[in-house]
Amino acid sequence: MIGTTVLEVPTVAVLTFDDAGRVLLVRHAEGNDWSTPGGMIEPYENPSDAAVREMWEETGLHVELTRLIGVFGGQMCTSRYANGDELSWVATVFEGKPIDGELRPDGVETLETRYFARDETRTLRCKPHVAMFVEAGWSTQRNARFQTPTWRPPMRAGES
Repeated sequence: MIGTTVLEVPTVAVLTFDDAGRVLLVRHAEGNDWSTPGGMIEPYENPSDAAVREMWEETGLHVELTRLIGVFGGQMCTSRYANGDELSWVATVFEGKPIDGELRPDGVETLETRYFARDETRTLRCKPHVAMFVEAGWSTQRNARFQTPTWRPPMRAGES
């Protein structure tokens, strides 16, 4: 329907930590990489609802969102599916606390769900954005994070 045009989509991700400070990741069926639980926001859906829904669908956990970790995009937030579709996304990343459910992969999108220590995440085959998201989640800085802007206005004629 859109041909080879890159599709820009809004997404969410949820970071959940256990009592030992380990982060929950999911192993996706598409590409077999580890990633943060999350996905696309449906049309007219609130990002917070999408985060709770995606977490439930991919991990079996119902979470209470406890803070906004940050908003991320750019080159680290892209993917190409096996059918050739390309996506670029802007992700709203939340922290969530499990309040119900049982940890399990859905068997369709996610093949495995598991908590990992910080050092372990560095040895996993992960999607490119994972390190950026989880490092922001582990940060002691409690304010929402975002990437440092690199865009600058174009120079006007006669300026150097």
